[in-house]
Amino acid sequence: MRQKEVIPAGGEWKSRRIEEFPGSPFERIGADWTLISAGDVSSDKGAWNTMTASWGCLGVLWQRNVAQIYIRSTRHTLGFANASSIFSLSFFDGAFREALNICGTDSGRDTDKAAKAGLTPIVFPGGAVGFKEAGEIIVCRKLYTHDFDPSRFLDPDIDTAHYPLKDYHRMFIGEITEYLVKKA
Repeated sequence: MRQKEVIPAGGEWKSRRIEEFPGSPFERIGADWTLISAGDVSSDKGAWNTMTASWGCLGVLWQRNVAQIYIRSTRHTLGFANASSIFSLSFFDGAFREALNICGTDSGRDTDKAAKAGLTPIVFPGGAVGFKEAGEIIVCRKLYTHDFDPSRFLDPDIDTAHYPLKDYHRMFIGEITEYLVKKA
């Protein structure tokens, strides 16, 4: 992976309350997409990965502000999300749609997606990885995981429409520990 840049405390990012997250999560995650990133970014061996997501949730669970993400069993990012105690969601404006498309179609097994997409990985204190080009980043501490079980789908069309390869998602629930906004 491309060389990481360590962001000092403060820097070009400002911490905000997650309640200030603008817009609807239906639009921001579902229509605009986001990048999920996870892994051991303290290593110079590139032991992290990112992927584009259009499925996810923001809300309250267990009296905590949480994000839910879903990663298919076949995705390279899954191993990094499993091994890491944190993950992040990076949000971009529309000018980065093609970059997010690359991160959603190319595999980190085969290519340096960040470099190909023209994105600069950055590491925040605490180890969360995000991207310099993002406008906002949500950092989460992993609380819970669960593998989708096809026998539990109450609507059989879900399995037929979304899992023809039987590559079911693993759900991750993370407590939102930081919401970072790029300073203007």
